[in-house]
Order: sequence, then C-alpha cells, then structure tokens
Amino acid sequence: MSRIAARFEALRADGRKALIPYITAGDPQPDVAVPLMHALVEAGADLLELGVPFSDPMADGPVIQAACERALKHHVSLHQVLDMVREFRRGDSETPVILMGYLNPIEVMGYTAFAEAAQAAGVDGALTVDLPPEEGCELVAALKSHQVDPIFLAAPTSSDERIQLMAKNGGGFLYYVSFKGVTGANRLDVSAVRDKLEQIRGNTDLPVGVGFGIRDAASAAQVAAVADAVVVGSALVNRMAALADEPARIAAEAPQIIADMRAAMDAV
Repeated sequence: MSRIAARFEALRADGRKALIPYITAGDPQPDVAVPLMHALVEAGADLLELGVPFSDPMADGPVIQAACERALKHHVSLHQVLDMVREFRRGDSETPVILMGYLNPIEVMGYTAFAEAAQAAGVDGALTVDLPPEEGCELVAALKSHQVDPIFLAAPTSSDERIQLMAKNGGGFLYYVSFKGVTGANRLDVSAVRDKLEQIRGNTDLPVGVGFGIRDAASAAQVAAVADAVVVGSALVNRMAALADEPARIAAEAPQIIADMRAAMDAV
C-alpha cells in the first residue's frame, strides 16, 4: 500500500479529513522548504504538496505565480526539488509528498528518469497540471512502474466518462478544482462542490480532495464536511510572501494558518 493510500485509510478510520498544504519549492529561497515542510506536518498537515517552480504556471493566480518567480530567481530546478524531498525524508519517512507542476521540466528529464528519481527521493505522487488524462499514458506508466501515484485534476465541467478515465489512470486521490478559474480566486460555493462530489464518487473509489478557493479556517471546515481532503495553496503562500524579506520567520509563523484550519476541520 502506498503512503498516500495508507494515510487516507488511517484518517478514515479516525473519522478525520486530510489537510494538504501547498508550497512552491524554493520560495522565497531554497533553504526555507525543508524546515517549512516539517513545520507544516507539526501544525497538522497530513500530506504535503510541493510545487515545482515554472515560468508559466497557467493554472495559478498571481499569488503562486509570484512564488514561482521568487523561487526561479534562485534557479530552483526539478532536480533541486527532488533533493529537497530527499532531505525531508531523512527526518520524516511517513508523510506523503506530492509534486505538483507542469509537464515541461519532466519532459526535459525524461519520463522514466523522472519516475526513477522521484521514487528514489521519496516522492509519493505527481500532479502534472497541463497533462490531460487522454494523453498521459506514457508518463502514467512510468510513474506507476515506480510506485508513484499519478494524480489528476477534475473540474466542474468534467463528465462521467472523463472522471472514469482519471480514476483508471490515476492513483492516490482525485483533486477536484472547486471552480472554473485560477488559484487564489474567491469563488467557493460549497453546495456546488457537494453536488459535484456526489457525481465524482459515483465514478471512482479514490478519495477526493478539493482545492482552489479555500482561504481560511472557516472555508476549510466547510469543505472538510463534504470532501475527503482539503488542499490549501494561495492562502498559505500569501502568508509566506508577507514574510519573504524575513525568511527565517517563515517556518515558525506561516504554519499557523494550517494549525487553525486543522482545528476547524477536526471540530466539524
């Protein structure tokens, strides 16, 4: 059983929902990432989503775009992100780590080489934003052969057939984007999310995580009431951006938003 599957099974047994924070690796500088990852786990994160910096993050709004720009100023590469995961694994062998990013850096490395390197570093899942499930067979095969879960994005417009394809080709969990748009927008409609999750669960047994639009403890609790996992990105990255000029404070202060969400979710 993968670390992701084991974590969701344990949470289900405890009657709890997963909290998955996203950070951009190398934001605002490379040495922040690993201490912050540990601090997020201590604050209540169940899985970690580590963004691979990319120059054209088309699914992301201005907050995460700026985070990518800060990381790329330090020339943070996919190889360095894998090194960060490897370093994190020296102190944490249990928390699942998912890489989230875009296809270009993986294509440059090569699908098999990436899958091998991800497995060796301790990566549990890979979410490639701009890879449609219809075109992902080669990468999916490479990832699955190296015990890395391919994770796909479902949208409000996803049909039953497409959800079934994502479930067939994917693993770990299905990531549902709560609205049509980019990260960081304030459009969360929990009733619409609930209705869509009913459709998704009719087509897959994978856990379903919900991201985009979760901005505070209250919205995290609302989503936790209907989803298996809550993914928070822009709200956390925005908190980090406020401390970008004092990076030594980030691991101590930014995870408070996760602690607040964890408490609100557990109270549901």
